[in-house]
Amino acid sequence: MAILAAGVGFSVRGGILSDWGSQFGFTQSDLGGITGGGLTGFGIIILAGALIADKVGYGKLLITAFVMHFLSAVVTLAASPVYNSMKDSNPAGAHNAAYWLLYIGMFMFAIGNGLCEAVVNPLVATLFPKSKAHYLNILHAGWPAGLVTGGLISALLAGHVRWEIQMSVFLLPVVFYGAMCFGQQFPRSEAASAGVSFWQMIAQFAAPLLIVLLVIHALLGYVELGTDSWISNITGNIVASKKGGLYLFVYTSSLMFLLRFCAGPIVEKISPLGLLFAGACCGALGLTLLSGSQTLVAVLVALSIYGVGKTFLWPTMLAVASERFPKGGAVVIGAMGGIGMLSAGLLGGPGIGYCQDRAASESLRDNAPAVYDSYKAGNSNSFLFFKEIQGLDGSKVNPLREKSPDQMTADEKQVHESDLHGGRSALKITAAIPATMATLYLLLILYFKATGGYKALHVSGEEETGGIEGPMEA
Repeated sequence: MAILAAGVGFSVRGGILSDWGSQFGFTQSDLGGITGGGLTGFGIIILAGALIADKVGYGKLLITAFVMHFLSAVVTLAASPVYNSMKDSNPAGAHNAAYWLLYIGMFMFAIGNGLCEAVVNPLVATLFPKSKAHYLNILHAGWPAGLVTGGLISALLAGHVRWEIQMSVFLLPVVFYGAMCFGQQFPRSEAASAGVSFWQMIAQFAAPLLIVLLVIHALLGYVELGTDSWISNITGNIVASKKGGLYLFVYTSSLMFLLRFCAGPIVEKISPLGLLFAGACCGALGLTLLSGSQTLVAVLVALSIYGVGKTFLWPTMLAVASERFPKGGAVVIGAMGGIGMLSAGLLGGPGIGYCQDRAASESLRDNAPAVYDSYKAGNSNSFLFFKEIQGLDGSKVNPLREKSPDQMTADEKQVHESDLHGGRSALKITAAIPATMATLYLLLILYFKATGGYKALHVSGEEETGGIEGPMEA
């Protein structure tokens, strides 16, 4: 339920990005920065929570997560009244105030998510020490279940109720998991239960293999969560329907939900690394095909391949790190989740937003300079060391996405074509990330093959064998 709550909030946020762009005049880079805040806090708190999880206690951390989730809704919902009170007298100040309220609200939401993640991953790894890949995939089926729920909420309510009501729905599973925490006894992590000290957990990070896994998980965070922040927005633009984009997002999330229950049998046949390699290959292929898709059928095929590809990556990576470094306990799993979320927040969300803005604005500026001058945003955006750009004003561009070509003027058609070009270019660039991951997974497969094969380890360092088992007794 905790992961489902995070999925609902994430999905609804993706569905209302265009509402924020239209209401507050945000560029794609602005929106990417806000989505990044919703992931950056996630990563920071997973890292911090993992370090204190065993000392503070899993139950207390989950109650703190409940409080942060609730307060995040209060801050996020304040954006509209604050903006409306300032927009006539101070438009620039109103724009900035709305941006920072949404950013801080998303950051607080992410803190709640991060505390939940810092608890549930090591908890499941402790309860099912001999089938971590299988049960961590089942645990993380809660994420696509939340994406489906949030996506359906956005698709059904979009245009009928304000975004504030849609955003508030994530509080329902929050209240549910908060109530579940009371009266429960939580175990300590597998490593802590075996008497492994905190510094012995930290010592695991001296291993080169763990460093490689952390680098790959950073790439994974960029491509999976960064792309998911934008995918319904981009596909909705391709099929010329905001609701269509949301329903396509629900489709791929439903695919993920069902497939994550099948991880155990697949892992037994091809090993966790084999599953990761296949997933990364499908992810690269799916995004490449999606970037060039022109019809609904082509979009469905591309999304199906991409959806299958990303399904097992995140939970299976956590399982591999936990199986190869069981002495790392909650700290190692927390570091994996944290680095993935930080990458998604600092690089994925903002980076993909920047790629869209740059490709769209450069295309329109080169082909129709006068039209670009009419549609460019009032503020500039940059990303890392790349050049500063002026993207397109969301309040002017987003209304065009719901128009058919015969309803558009010649200028509007040029803007729309540039907007589409921006989304496609971002997907094509992003496809290089899972391609890089696939190469690294292949190198790891060859490494383990040369050293006796991949084996899961006990805390004692012994090889772990056996099939799917029930939860560990307290």
